[in-house]
Amino acid sequence: MRAWLVVRFRAAVAAAASLTGKRFGLLVASSLVATSAIVAAGMTSGSSGLGPLASGLLGRSLAADRAPVVEEATPELEEEVEPESSPQPETVVETEPETAPEPAPEPAPEPKPEPETKPEEPAPKIGPVKHVFVISLASSGYEASFGASPQMPYLAQTLRPQGDLLTNFKLLDDAALPNSIAAISGEPPNAATKTECPTYAEACVFPVETLTLADQVYPIHFKWRAYMESMADATGKPANCVHPEPNQPETPVTGGYSAKLNPFAYFHSLLDLGDCTTNDLPITSLEKDLKKTDTTANFTYVSPNLCNAGFSAQCPAGAPEGAAAADAYLANLVPKILASPAYKTDGLLIVTFNAANPVPNADPTQPPTPATDLEVGTLLVSPFITPGATDGAPYTPYSLLRTVEDMWGLTPLARAGDKKTKSLAGQLAGSNGGD
Repeated sequence: MRAWLVVRFRAAVAAAASLTGKRFGLLVASSLVATSAIVAAGMTSGSSGLGPLASGLLGRSLAADRAPVVEEATPELEEEVEPESSPQPETVVETEPETAPEPAPEPAPEPKPEPETKPEEPAPKIGPVKHVFVISLASSGYEASFGASPQMPYLAQTLRPQGDLLTNFKLLDDAALPNSIAAISGEPPNAATKTECPTYAEACVFPVETLTLADQVYPIHFKWRAYMESMADATGKPANCVHPEPNQPETPVTGGYSAKLNPFAYFHSLLDLGDCTTNDLPITSLEKDLKKTDTTANFTYVSPNLCNAGFSAQCPAGAPEGAAAADAYLANLVPKILASPAYKTDGLLIVTFNAANPVPNADPTQPPTPATDLEVGTLLVSPFITPGATDGAPYTPYSLLRTVEDMWGLTPLARAGDKKTKSLAGQLAGSNGGD
């Protein structure tokens, strides 16, 4: 029952927001007063503004008011007859007894107005790609990832020949959280997300009417899942949708999980209805879900921990770190995704970057220098992409969201809908959308 309610709720919300561009549905459903409005709207959906129940009651009342009044018949008076001079024998005249007039028939009740029915919105047209896998990393720069002497040889030399390299993919900010948020919602960086929300406050959590791609997939009967490496509760036990308590700071373990790598934990649309708790999982669930197409989400988002994502000074002493750590992580995970039934049938793998890795300081006692190079590149691999392709058009995290929305017939959210936001859906539909 809950699943059905969630689907209907999402259908009302996301269809209004992403298929028609209106966001009032979610605002209405987010409060008890609005829920009453929905019920009232259901009762007053007829063409006359009255629902069947209201119309019936009003019609019956009006019919009663218009019923004719039945007046009682008044008997006529007999004329008096003067007696003749000579008495006559009295004659008794028999008369028929008076009968009461028959009551007028009650008027037939007025027909109830038929409720107005609106034609259903046509189902969005979904392209050939129905399973998208996103792996989000920290970048040590384009040359480190895809250059002539790369620090990520698996990505640059093994995986890159299988896909389409976006050579002009650029981040919106050097921090991880604003880029990750933009990639799933189209929301631009703001003062709070640029600092990666050191305190988990309302200023960092988007209001319930701000939707994400995770909200959009319900009306088309698609599923989403996010898999976070090393995500655990305060006791160290694997847990779902982990984030700090309200108005509390995060104290991440070095090299471990950090909420700044988990954009789904920053939207009330996912937190308040339990979607984040249900679908934002520790990465230990991923391999099992990949075994069958029906257990593989249509949209899968993967975030390694701080060490394996490629952040410097986050790995154990002596172990690979930075770009080398991220590359080793890809070499282990990507073959499992490419071998999954869902990917082989209709999949798309996106290896992208959500942060610019700070440059380590020569003085180990000093913090790293923020990265200034936001051109990081991104690689797309799919059975629907020509291997070894290169695309030099300008792309951003908004473009990744726009690409998925275009492929699945969804209306772009926020900045993903800007005219300058370029989509890759054309390439995945069989036409050339790049340079």
